[in-house]
Amino acid sequence: MSTKLEQLKSMTKVVADTGDIEAIRRFAPLDATTNPSLLLKAAALPHYAELLDGAREWATERGGSTTEQLANCCDRFAVDVGREILDIIPGRISTEVDARLSFDTTATLERARKIIGLYEEAGIGRDRILIKIASTWEGIRAAEQLEREGINCNLTLLFGFSQAAACADAGVYLISPFVGRILDWYKANTDLVVNTPADDPGVQSVTRIFNYYKQHGYQTVVMGASFRNTGEIESLAGCDRLTISPALLEELEADSGDLPQALDAAAASSAEARQTPTESAFRYDLNADAMATEKLAEGIRNFVADQVKLEQLIASR
Repeated sequence: MSTKLEQLKSMTKVVADTGDIEAIRRFAPLDATTNPSLLLKAAALPHYAELLDGAREWATERGGSTTEQLANCCDRFAVDVGREILDIIPGRISTEVDARLSFDTTATLERARKIIGLYEEAGIGRDRILIKIASTWEGIRAAEQLEREGINCNLTLLFGFSQAAACADAGVYLISPFVGRILDWYKANTDLVVNTPADDPGVQSVTRIFNYYKQHGYQTVVMGASFRNTGEIESLAGCDRLTISPALLEELEADSGDLPQALDAAAASSAEARQTPTESAFRYDLNADAMATEKLAEGIRNFVADQVKLEQLIASR
């Protein structure tokens, strides 16, 4: 009997939600994704000390103010980690734009092009990179322009349907709707009782988005993210992609039970009309969704906090 991880890979493209090289080698995912929190963890590992020192030396030689050098060092470190991961995986690496730029379309565009340029200088084509951007209105507009330039994007910190509809309308390559963080909010703010994974509001959110995209023929890839348990993952088997932490990948690998397909693009059906969101409608709908509003803001704050910690770690070396 094959493991649940093997069964999952037969119906869904599995992505590793980690910067841990050894974990990526072990679980052999198609793609991998990083973020400021994961890069901060990676920077603390002895394996990455040489890359971090090399990035700092490169940034120092490039010059500029202290702030500019720290930004350059962080971008170079992210790219160098990405390059090492790309030597192992056959697909793409997601590299994130500084979350402090989440409400600045122009600055996001500039940083994304800079990251792509660093990869291209290293001989890695843009067809192997996804630029991660927070799913704010400004971030979605930046992604829309980047897609026109042939730079594919991964819109992250996506919690609400309004964000998903706007991303699809903008022609974004891939979205990362979060699952576990949605459940966290409902547990903290409501009396919701989740008896089965199908009752999980995060699972329900991704299922709704998946069905809407397939019903209306959107090409945007749906990649469920931020899982709290394997039950959430199993309830989304068949989703385009799922990005999973090493701990949960290990659980799936150790389980040889049957894993039925939960989502099927060919059978997907949604009664929701195709949307073309305006800025005012997007902002109103997002504001009306307390969970999405609060989790988006919290996610940006947390990524910024870890970005600052990474900069402090670099400055102290």
